[in-house]
Order: sequence, then structure tokens, then C-alpha cells
Amino acid sequence: MVQAITPLLKDFLQKESAGGIVLIFAAMLALAVANSPLLAGYQDLLDTGVVVGIGSFVIDKPLLLWINDGLMAVFFFLVGLEVKREVLEGQLSSWDKASLPLIAAIGGMAIPALIFLTLNAGSPDTINGWAIPAATDIAFALGILSLLGPRVPVALKALLLAIAVIDDIGAIAIIALFYSGELDTGMLGAAGIVFVVMLAVGKARVQSTIPYVLLAILMWAFVLKSGVHATLAGVAAAMAVPLDAKSDHGPLETMEHALHPWVAFLVIPIFGFANAGVTLFGLSPAALVEPLPLGIALGLLIGKQIGIFGFAFIAVKLGLASLPPSVSWAQLHAMSLLAAIGFTMSLFIGNLAFADPAQIDAVKIGVLAGSTVAAVAGYLLLNRSLPREAAAESLD
Repeated sequence: MVQAITPLLKDFLQKESAGGIVLIFAAMLALAVANSPLLAGYQDLLDTGVVVGIGSFVIDKPLLLWINDGLMAVFFFLVGLEVKREVLEGQLSSWDKASLPLIAAIGGMAIPALIFLTLNAGSPDTINGWAIPAATDIAFALGILSLLGPRVPVALKALLLAIAVIDDIGAIAIIALFYSGELDTGMLGAAGIVFVVMLAVGKARVQSTIPYVLLAILMWAFVLKSGVHATLAGVAAAMAVPLDAKSDHGPLETMEHALHPWVAFLVIPIFGFANAGVTLFGLSPAALVEPLPLGIALGLLIGKQIGIFGFAFIAVKLGLASLPPSVSWAQLHAMSLLAAIGFTMSLFIGNLAFADPAQIDAVKIGVLAGSTVAAVAGYLLLNRSLPREAAAESLD
């Protein structure tokens, strides 16, 4: 697994790490605004109606939903490109490379969900949030890792990235299966036709990115109207973009490289600013131990440690996977805490799971509490477990 670092992976890690720092500041700014006299203006801005349409085909949504359904579709498109590349030629392209992150990621999704379900078993109004603590925010986690500089083994970063990619695949499946609304078969059929056209364009190895972009936007509009969550259009569109294994300038590589800075430094920070704002005035300690926020916080903080570290430990001991030579068990445990930073995807799933503003605020409290503790604890443990001098290392 650890032999030679690719320029594309190095570029990704650098952008995601820096983007994670920007995301942290965006979340802090949202909290500051939501607990200041600017709260009313913040809410009015997010409630501003935005209408786009051609003839009778009209999309009329408040700004917040344009961010969550529109901008986040760009994020999911990038995720889809990354998943396709990793599966075809990257860290998930063989069992030797994928076994450890795959098993760890399965544990890292299953155990947090189980903890949430246990704590919310007697609360039918909140049980729908079971998938919220199953998520990992790779940008946030890599942002924390970047604070430790070159002391962090590249293999550990790659392992975290691979776990997050698999986690994203799981989140995409969960959204498609459990968080889509009533279906409009006509609109879904139209989206399917556009997807087939995209596949044909990709099969023809069209090198220009313009047809893929235009068709992806059209498919997004149809999927938005179909009842399936619109962000899934981004993932489907990415699957149609061809990967050129012999060139670094194929459509997939070109679009992935071009989108990374926009997603890392604009899309995700805007999402964080729009969704992290929660008013803390009058918040009592009792609010933190309600089943919904407590299930999320403990699902992230405890569930990710048990799931990722525990499943990885068992897999290695049973010979199903191997730990990279440069990564220690203490470092893996610290990484499992950083993977407990759910933030972006957890907030996103929370918005799909609940419509009640009070429940959404409870989701924000649980996500912020669990993610903050995980970030601080993960940083401190990893800092303690790392050597004082950086070790030269590279990736396969």
C-alpha cells in the first residue's frame, strides 16, 4: 500500500487539509452570528426565495435549500469522481489495499448507528436520525491532521481518506434508500434518459468536459423534481465521466482537479456557514442529554472508536487485513477519533431526516458537541503518538 505518492493524491490531501481549516472558521462564524444581534439577518438571508425556470419548468426554493440541494450536488459530483477513480485505480482497486479501510469503515458506520438506535429506541419521533452519526467529514478531519504537519505518516492520511470514501459510498446508499421522497416517475424517467445520454458520451470517450457539465445540470434538475434527493444526480453523473488510465488529462482527472479548490474553499464552507448556526441562548445541560443530540454525540464519539478501531484490530488479528508498517495502533486509535468528526455529512443527513426546526437544532447540537470533542481528543492523542521528527514516506 505504501510505495509512491501520486501527484493527484498529494494535491487532494493538501487542498482538503486547507479546506478543512476554512470549514472550521466558517462553522465558528455561523455560531457567532447565530448567537449575536445578526441572527435575524442570518435567518432572513437563508430564507430568501430564489426562483429559476424555463416556461412551466420552475424551481422555487429558499436560499438554504439551493445550498443544500444545489451546491451540495457539486460536492457529491466530486465525491463520485473520487470514488470512481479510487475503485478503478486507487486505494480501493484491490483487496490488499481496500480490506483494512473497508472493514474499518463498515464498523465505523454500523456501530454509531447502533448506539443511536439504542438511545432513541423509545422515541419514534427521532429514530429517523439513525444515519446521522455514521458519517465522517474528511475535510474537517484532514484539517485537524494538517495542524500536526509532516509528522503525520502519509499512510495514515491515505487510510483516513479511504475510510472516508467508503463512508461516502455508504452515505450515498443510505440517502437513496431511506431519505428520498415520493417519486415522480415522469421526471425520474427523464433523468434516466439524460443519464443514458451521458453514458453514451462517456463511452464515445468525448474529451471536452462541457457536454458532461451541461448534461449533469439537466439531470440534476429532473432528479430534483423526481422526489429522489437531487444530490444523488451528482453521483450518477460522475459515474458517466470516463477515466483515462493512461493520461492525467482525461475528463475525470480534469474535472476532479478543477473542482477540488471550489468545493474545498467555497462549496463546503458555504454549507457549513448556512447549516452550523444554532442559537445557544438559554441552552441548558439537560438539552445535551436528550435522546436525539446524545445519540448523535455518543454515536460519533464512542461509536466511531469502537467501529473503526475495533473492526480494524479484529481484521488484522484474523489475517483479513494488514496495518501499514508506518502506522501504529495508537495512531490508528487517534485517527478513529478524527473520523468521528461528522460535521458536513452529518448535518446534511440531519436536514434530510427532520423537518422540525427544533429537531434540526438538536441535530446541530449533537453534531457540534460530538465532533468538537472528537477533534480535540483526536488531535491530542495523535500528537502524543507521533514521533517528534517527520518520517519520509510515500503512497502507492
